[in-house]
Amino acid sequence: MTDEVKPRRYHSPRRARQAADTRAAILAAARELLAAQGWAATTVAQVARRAEVSVDTVYASVGRKPQVLRALVETALSGTDEPVPGEQRDYVQRVLAASGARAKLRLYAAGIGALQQRLAPIFLALRDAAMTDPDCAALWREIAERRRVNMLRFAADLRATGELRADLSDEHVADVVWSMNAAEYWVLLVHERAWTPERFVEHLADTWSRTLLG
Repeated sequence: MTDEVKPRRYHSPRRARQAADTRAAILAAARELLAAQGWAATTVAQVARRAEVSVDTVYASVGRKPQVLRALVETALSGTDEPVPGEQRDYVQRVLAASGARAKLRLYAAGIGALQQRLAPIFLALRDAAMTDPDCAALWREIAERRRVNMLRFAADLRATGELRADLSDEHVADVVWSMNAAEYWVLLVHERAWTPERFVEHLADTWSRTLLG
């Protein structure tokens, strides 16, 4: 009998760190270009030049243009370098832990204010891309469905406080919150009307409290 020698897996922390840095540089370059010139005008070659890597490196590290956009959306939603499920995000945890509907709405509004500062330009690029690219259209539908489910969960959490108006269904509450936490609403008030993020957050919390609570 002979002992079978299994090949040793090679793991280099330095190489992993370099790969992570390369991916981060690619995503940062893509984020800047998409925010400045939109989906149609941004090419993988431009992203590669700005990140100071080859086009092949972009493909190997992140993927094709739709995959780059997906990575940007997911990291913007999470606020981290890697995607984080919605229920595990910091501001969602704070909302769930809060007692009272007004406190939950205020914390959620603050979370949306921080989120849209990094998400809005990317989400609008995704909206435009979804009109012509099937992969981006599928991502748009996926994100829309995730938002729908999350808003219904939020409405149920608010309902459990006993403070929601009795004449409003959870679906109605979810739709009101969903319409006002959208990137388009942020752009209208913060970009077009020059509201500060702080004013936007206060507006969300105040309007939701006045509209939804008894």
